[in-house]
Amino acid sequence: MKTLTELRKTSFSAPADVRKAAAKGLELREKFGRGGLSIQQASEQGIGSGVARARDLVKGKVSFDTIKRMKSYFARHAIDSQAKGSDSRGYWGQESNPSAGYVAWLLWGGNPAKRWVNAILKDVE
Repeated sequence: MKTLTELRKTSFSAPADVRKAAAKGLELREKFGRGGLSIQQASEQGIGSGVARARDLVKGKVSFDTIKRMKSYFARHAIDSQAKGSDSRGYWGQESNPSAGYVAWLLWGGNPAKRWVNAILKDVE
C-alpha cells in the first residue's frame, strides 16, 4: 500500500467506464445547455468545474488531489438523484430530457467514478 505522500505524487488513469460517463456528460451539457459549471463560472464561485473535471477524465489522467475533490463532490451531490424534476428542468437519468444534476454527475464521471474514487481512498482516509 502506498503512503499518503506517495499517493500525492501519483497520477491516476481513469477507467474506460469513467471516461465514457464524462464524455456523455459533456455531450448532454452541449445538447441541453445545462448541468455543471463552466470553468469561468466555477472560478468565480471558488469551486471545481464539472466541465474541467470531465475534460480531465476524458483525457484519462487525474491527480490524487483531484480524486479527493471527486469524492467530496459525490458525497455532496449523491442526494441529487432523488430530486423531483419537471418537464422543463429534466429528469435524473433520462437522456431525452436530463436534469442538470444528472448531467453534472456524469461530468464528474458518474457512478463508475464514485466507485473508483472510493476504492482508491478506502484505506487512506
